[in-house]
Amino acid sequence: MIRKCVRLWVVIVLVGPLSFGMCANAEAESETTSEPLNWGVALYYARLNNGKLGETFTFSTELEDSSFLALALSRRFYTFRDWFDLEFEGQVAKHFQEQNHWEFNLLGDIRWIKFPWDQYVDTSLAAGAGLSYATAEPEIEFKNHGKVSKFLGYLMFEAAFSLPPLPRWDLFARIHHRSGAGGIFSDVRGASNAYGVGVRYKF
Repeated sequence: MIRKCVRLWVVIVLVGPLSFGMCANAEAESETTSEPLNWGVALYYARLNNGKLGETFTFSTELEDSSFLALALSRRFYTFRDWFDLEFEGQVAKHFQEQNHWEFNLLGDIRWIKFPWDQYVDTSLAAGAGLSYATAEPEIEFKNHGKVSKFLGYLMFEAAFSLPPLPRWDLFARIHHRSGAGGIFSDVRGASNAYGVGVRYKF
């Protein structure tokens, strides 16, 4: 399971931007826009795992037989020079397989947008925090931690890639994390983590 997950992320982080470019028509290719692309709509698939957040980052965990699809709407509201953006994002997710409920998340994030290779593959790294609400007590969280709550804190970590000729499109990988924030939310400690991959259209 770990190997499958690592392979998936290697494809997204290393191979994804290159294959994305091969699919683009070389002419239209030179799509450029002077409009500010402040809004984004994203669709992503994520698979839950049974580890803590630190174990998720190091792939020291096993995947659960549980996934979800999420639709997200984001809005950039501030840019500091060409270094970083500040954004809001709202998400609606539908869980399936071992869990079968809806999840709603609202967060703010900071996105670092300046990298030396941006002229070849425009890259950004984002981290965000907010609130998460599940319409039912998540079974994965109960199985792995015992104590659960519908209402918890939320964290997101993302790496996104786009090609300069296609600035409206991002391919991204992210970690999706529900948490009790050390017991602040209903005395829950730990909750759930998921690896996600998706695509975003900016407008």
